[in-house]
Amino acid sequence: MTLEAILAYLHILAILTMVVFISSEAALCRVQWLNAAVVERLAKIDMVYGIAALAVLATGIARTVWGIKGTAWYWTHPLLHVKLTLFIIIGVVSIFPTLTYFRWRKALRATGALPAEADIKKTRRLVMVQAHLIAVIPLVAVFLARGFGK
Repeated sequence: MTLEAILAYLHILAILTMVVFISSEAALCRVQWLNAAVVERLAKIDMVYGIAALAVLATGIARTVWGIKGTAWYWTHPLLHVKLTLFIIIGVVSIFPTLTYFRWRKALRATGALPAEADIKKTRRLVMVQAHLIAVIPLVAVFLARGFGK
């Protein structure tokens, strides 16, 4: 039971970290707020967000392997595959903002130029897509945990 509790705690902590940092990206990636300091900060925040996402994945896999229900229960459950699919979609969507932040930072350091308004809006839209998809995963998780659909 102790291992199950620790794995659950680490998974929730990783999820909360991921949510905090995608929220930070959403808050900062705005036309009105973007300045040189924010461009630098967005790249750092996005890096922590990516690390948190990897921690979510690692702790989730650990829960399926070492948790009470075990891999046979989890991996044959369709809702786990829904969760993973949503997570993969979020990961794919996150590639564009990550590359964009690095491009913005490189341009800022080279020329002092801030990104165009359209580029900021496009990137923020993708950050918001991620944030909204992340919010759906716990809904699937509570049904999964209760054995719904199996």
